[in-house]
Amino acid sequence: MASKAALLEQTAPGQTAAPGAVDRRALLTKRVRQWSAVALMAVAWASYNTIADWQKNNAFLINASDSLPNWAFFVHLHHTPAKDDYVFFAPPANPLVQRHFGPTSGPFGKRVIGMPGALVEHRGSDVYVDGVRVAHMKPLTRTGEPLTPGPVGRVPRGCYYVGTPHPDGFDSRYAEIGFACASQIIGTGTPIL
Repeated sequence: MASKAALLEQTAPGQTAAPGAVDRRALLTKRVRQWSAVALMAVAWASYNTIADWQKNNAFLINASDSLPNWAFFVHLHHTPAKDDYVFFAPPANPLVQRHFGPTSGPFGKRVIGMPGALVEHRGSDVYVDGVRVAHMKPLTRTGEPLTPGPVGRVPRGCYYVGTPHPDGFDSRYAEIGFACASQIIGTGTPIL
């Protein structure tokens, strides 16, 4: 009696094999489909985990102010800032911030200008960090409220002098913002638009 494989080989194209014979092509196609489905599920599972992990460590932020040149950022949560990084932080809860930005204002975005240990000085209404002029202080907000000059001296450990070149920037040049410290920092940003 001939084997099933021999029966398949003896079957001419267009003819069917004897009853009970195994069609190797159909079996192979079925196995390929099964393994493809398993591979697709593995890719989907890995993609889901990658996206979920990305969401734990990153965020997308829209900048609504004129103080930064970009309006969209990917924020890398819990990253320690470096000099010149974009940094996003929770602003202090003081009356001036609350009047201008609301009681639950979103994060502020600025550039890191002074690292811990940098020397901040006021020379008249100009602010210098490590001997470089970085900002000019105004006595009043756009709406006429008084602004207080920001901190001077060495930037404390875990804190950063943050700012922007914008003439109306509301940043470390004013005491109402002060230094951005580790407990306030949300993360660093990469501009995308």
